[in-house]
Amino acid sequence: MKAALNQRRAGVLLHITSLPSRDFGQDAYYFVDFLKSAGATVWQVLPLGITHEDGSPYQSLSAHAGNPALISFKLLVEKGWLAAKEFCDVCEHPFFHHSCLLSKAFTGFQLHATAAEKSDFEDFCVSNSYWLDDFALFMVLRQKFGQTSWNTWTDKYKNRHFDTMNDVRFASKLSIKNVKFEQYVFFKQWTALKTYANERGVLLFGDIPIFVSYDSADVWANRSVFKLNDAGEMSVVAGVPPDYFSETGQRWGNPHYDWTYLHATKFNWWVERMRTQATLFDIVRIDHFRGLESAWEIPATEPTAMKGEWVLAAGEGLLSAITTEFPDVSLVAEDLGIITAEVNALRTKFDLPGMKIMQFAFSGEADNPYLPENHDVNSVVYTGTHDNDTTVGWKNSLNGNQQLLVRETLNIDESMNIAEALMRCTLNSVAKLAILPMQDILELDGSNRMNTPGTTIGNWQWNFHWEQVSSDCSIRLAGWIRDANR
Repeated sequence: MKAALNQRRAGVLLHITSLPSRDFGQDAYYFVDFLKSAGATVWQVLPLGITHEDGSPYQSLSAHAGNPALISFKLLVEKGWLAAKEFCDVCEHPFFHHSCLLSKAFTGFQLHATAAEKSDFEDFCVSNSYWLDDFALFMVLRQKFGQTSWNTWTDKYKNRHFDTMNDVRFASKLSIKNVKFEQYVFFKQWTALKTYANERGVLLFGDIPIFVSYDSADVWANRSVFKLNDAGEMSVVAGVPPDYFSETGQRWGNPHYDWTYLHATKFNWWVERMRTQATLFDIVRIDHFRGLESAWEIPATEPTAMKGEWVLAAGEGLLSAITTEFPDVSLVAEDLGIITAEVNALRTKFDLPGMKIMQFAFSGEADNPYLPENHDVNSVVYTGTHDNDTTVGWKNSLNGNQQLLVRETLNIDESMNIAEALMRCTLNSVAKLAILPMQDILELDGSNRMNTPGTTIGNWQWNFHWEQVSSDCSIRLAGWIRDANR
């Protein structure tokens, strides 16, 4: 078990966009202070990438780049790179284009940054060139083509013709540098927040989607990594078959990996992807871990995920490459859904903690793996994840008999609060790490859930306000964490 997970810890799941300001500004630092006062030593967030129109952090334009929408403009004003009046303008006019302010900040940086800051920016560009060069070029071209997917671009741009790419690099030098500046600011602000958290004993826990979006810099620039035809199109797409979350399964639409190519190149693309994540987080969860053993391949023509087949992946070779390159990385396997003995064996071989979801524990079967008595130490336990209803919403969805089963299992009577009892049971698990979603700590109902799998409307929008946090909230949470010896 890695150092980050070698002791009992408690943490909170809250994405950056769920903060009141939805960015890396002062609210993020206040939240670290809240965690510290409550005795929580882990802050789990969702992926930080640039989302598509549906807002899902699991479908982004880059496996490396951070979302500039998370950048705090107030911090840029404090740096002297953005005039306070310009920042106020965006407050008064909410439709003012986000990238326009970042462009103004880039101009301010060029005019007012110190020599040391400019040198730091150049160093950032060099050290991240393994992904940043292609990404910046991709974003400039995406702007040129009206934010459409790369497979619809003119052939010479779609297929990265050598002379054409050189022409774009020359003609768009300033725009490319602007994109790189946005990433520089993103990483600087995140690193400052991470340092603040780490100095206060709080670890940052990130999430890496196993697949990447088809419309991304990664697929455009690295076609050989993926199962694509000569025209760059997908014949099969990723997803999962019907399960607890969806009766028709989930058709994610991501391209599948060409594991033969990855193996032949010593998994270099994946290792570089993990290099970026290892700089961002203390702990990294591999979303849909079972896809590293075998993945559900759906014909691209199918509208749902009901028809498909499991196809073997080269997870053992990949994890060997990652753990050899990053021996101190703390990985967590998201092992929910249809899990086979082979998937469990892969996770166990690399000593990766799996996940336990308390909302799944009440089927009435003694061998249910989510029951507290069936948990193991090398696990991360949750009341629910970002894909679950809030615990209050979940409780409200149960009929009388189901609620009775929950009360009997948790050994609580009618006078006791099911949501609180489930949180305390989660914290008392033998699992090394216990995570509570912020919605559960605030005891919010199902209208406050983060995501409903299988749907594309109304997700990823929830955020809290400090007025919802009672004066004794951190004291109450601290008591639970202390009682659970975390």
